[in-house]
Amino acid sequence: MKPLPHRYEARLAGGSDGYATVAAAGLPDLRVTPPADFDGPGDAWSPEHLLLASVEACFMMTLRAIARASKFSFLALAMDGEGTVDRKDGATRFTAIVLRPRMTVAAGADRDKALRLMEKSEKACLISASLNFAVRLEPEVLAG
Repeated sequence: MKPLPHRYEARLAGGSDGYATVAAAGLPDLRVTPPADFDGPGDAWSPEHLLLASVEACFMMTLRAIARASKFSFLALAMDGEGTVDRKDGATRFTAIVLRPRMTVAAGADRDKALRLMEKSEKACLISASLNFAVRLEPEVLAG
């Protein structure tokens, strides 16, 4: 890892309605719009979906690093995530995120260690740690 602090840049372009585009150097552009719940068309990434996807991706990248450092190999990880947006303290905001990772491990692998590594990864994820609410983890370990 490079020394901290790390800095990231992104650009947003759009008009008074319709889609906007998020861009960053060397990355594919993303088309964004409000989700259907906020009267958007629901056919492009929304800020809400991007936040949830960021938490999921951070969890997986953190898990990979922690598993590698722990000399623990897993076969696959699939995850469902659910974010809840509600009114709290007079503002509309995310009030909860639940991650449901399903780790597939080789037959005979230490399932308890797999669970511990997933729990450690959720706590170490910098995106989750940046939120003002806890991310709930409902992990599962499957034999491959």
